[in-house]
Amino acid sequence: MLPRSGDILCVTRSASVQFVEPLYFRVIRVHDWPTYDGWVWLDGYELNVGGDAVERRSIFVQVDGLRQINASPEARAGAAAPRRPGLSTSAVAVRSR
Repeated sequence: MLPRSGDILCVTRSASVQFVEPLYFRVIRVHDWPTYDGWVWLDGYELNVGGDAVERRSIFVQVDGLRQINASPEARAGAAAPRRPGLSTSAVAVRSR
């Protein structure tokens, strides 16, 4: 599966030999540049153990070697939100504005 903006990934040696030590990476953008089959350029931020961005990077990795830690907000938004009893759909829409 192709990463999306906002995804947090664990990038290891299985994604590219340059990542001997695991790297946690928050995706900003997936480039549509032509590359080798199964490889992709990603722009994003390297994260420290606390989840804070420490360095902006571009990395060239094999998609099959990436491990997703959490999904982007857009991917989560596609899931049905639980409805609260007593609220109509229009009331929920007004409250979220």
